[in-house]
Amino acid sequence: MSTLVFLEHHGDELLKGSLGVLSKAASLGDTDVAGVIAGSGVRALADGAGKFGAGRVYVADDAQLEAPLPQPRVDVLAQLVRDKGFDTVLFANSVLAADVAAGLAARLDAGLNWDLTDVVREDGKLVGKRPALQDSVYVDVGWTSEPRLALFRPGSFDPNATGGSAEVEDLQVELEDFSTAARMIDQAHEESEGPTIEDAEVIVAGGRGLGGPENFTLVEELAKALGGAVGATRAVVDAGWYPYATQVGQTGKTVSPKLYIACGISGAIQHKVGMQSSGVIVAINKDPNAPIFEFSDLGVVGDVHEVVPKLTELVKQRKG
Repeated sequence: MSTLVFLEHHGDELLKGSLGVLSKAASLGDTDVAGVIAGSGVRALADGAGKFGAGRVYVADDAQLEAPLPQPRVDVLAQLVRDKGFDTVLFANSVLAADVAAGLAARLDAGLNWDLTDVVREDGKLVGKRPALQDSVYVDVGWTSEPRLALFRPGSFDPNATGGSAEVEDLQVELEDFSTAARMIDQAHEESEGPTIEDAEVIVAGGRGLGGPENFTLVEELAKALGGAVGATRAVVDAGWYPYATQVGQTGKTVSPKLYIACGISGAIQHKVGMQSSGVIVAINKDPNAPIFEFSDLGVVGDVHEVVPKLTELVKQRKG
């Protein structure tokens, strides 16, 4: 089996999710695991991919790929898969990667399994693991033809740096006319401090129990004290209290930090599916019958407006 992993980058860094998928691909025991990087001024990123299991890294470094648009990247990957004969292409889910994966599946008339949380080899065949029925069960999924395409849920795999280096091969970029029809006029960057919720080892999330958007300072201060990120529920985001980029849940982002602190969150199934794989879950809620206590490792029955400030102060004291 020959596997290609789409290595997405942001600025001058390869994304953690992509490196996690690359590490997983390497752990399957394949001798032919490669990565592909597409962008402008990205060749320097190729060296780092070898540390996570890539034997070869293909680099499409071209000014035409500077904007993070999907179709030009579909052109690059489609030509690479055809030329090198890759039978498996793996993606870590993101807005861009999902578009590229879907476009590549259409271009190659290939099967795409999405929202996978794992992949294994059983009896010589590749088998994907996918949550179903609101994450209450896991089902096995497969492919009926090649190439096989798979899109993995964020946080499914941690990058595992095992050392090593990769051979780097430059690609000639040739784009279809229709792939250059779209232009990116502007790209906004949110000003923020600390890690993103996808990368954070600690997440402090707030729900409607906070009472109002002004009370999100409580979770922000605790997250800052712990060196973590702030998350939010769908109800909070829909109410305009906090940005969509922080939404955790079925229609938001799936996270797996080492510590997840839920403040004023009832624990509806839609939120549970986005954070249930966290290492330790701590819930703070004044309702002792809140569903979130059913799957929390530690529960605090109390008013978040009283408990969270005291917890923040204790963390600050402990850190000195």
